[in-house]
Amino acid sequence: MNQNHSRRKFLQTTALAGTALLIPDTLWASKSSQKNIGLQLYSVRDDMKKDPLATLKAIAEMGYKNVEHANYINHKFYGYEPKEFRKIIDDLGLSMRSGHVVMKGEDWDATKQDFTDSWKQTVEDAAILGQKYLISPWLDISLRRNFEDCKRFMDVFNKAGELSLKSGVKFGYHNHDFEFSLRLTSVKVYDIIMQYTDPKLVCQQLDIGNMYGGGGRPMELLKQYPGRFELMHVKDEVKGEKEPWESSMLGKGIMNVAEVLKMAAKTAGTTEYIIEQESYQGHTPLESMKYDLEWIKKVKF
Repeated sequence: MNQNHSRRKFLQTTALAGTALLIPDTLWASKSSQKNIGLQLYSVRDDMKKDPLATLKAIAEMGYKNVEHANYINHKFYGYEPKEFRKIIDDLGLSMRSGHVVMKGEDWDATKQDFTDSWKQTVEDAAILGQKYLISPWLDISLRRNFEDCKRFMDVFNKAGELSLKSGVKFGYHNHDFEFSLRLTSVKVYDIIMQYTDPKLVCQQLDIGNMYGGGGRPMELLKQYPGRFELMHVKDEVKGEKEPWESSMLGKGIMNVAEVLKMAAKTAGTTEYIIEQESYQGHTPLESMKYDLEWIKKVKF
């Protein structure tokens, strides 16, 4: 996710039809049933806060079949118990294939060499929702102060993967920008993550927009780590007013999103393509989500 300052604040907190929009007609529709197109609900966070049921209904009516949550507080999803929320999305014909919950250092008890009951419940709640993936979208500063601390926590990532698989869920990580700008003993944090996690236990959700401000480039990453990105946050980036970069409607920014999608489908093993947009350049979030879905449906990848 981009909008790094606001998203960072959001993650730290939770860890504790208007204008006509033209769709490019030069693209062609993808017909692959193995490509699961979804929406990260952080894209419509204000709407979800005001009225989650109406917002989910609007998303389903647009044609989305898959949504990814970004609100899990006190073991509830958007204020609903797991079974309640599962029924809501089922009734709307939606699925929750993945979701974001920050795994903190304190979720692992080093003395007992085990996860806390709270984190174990997090895994079980993901399974109740029918999630295939449980994604941690943040690495606390305390866990990346030096190379050894970061490397050591990657072993905890692997253990989280082992635990999750027992419930039929795969644990994963989602990048921001610091993973590419921060080096520990000359090694990028992202390379530490990739080199010290077992891909059989820990999957990667590549956010192709977040990395841009930190110097990461998606095409380079896809070439460097082929087959390592089961999930992708699909987004575009434009110059921001408050931040150097902010996300935009797909095809409106500087990212060659169509080419990234084609390479991901060809070499990265990507099956989950999750749209995310956090800034809207004068459009409403729901308008933007409708446009983004129509845009990606026309890309041949």
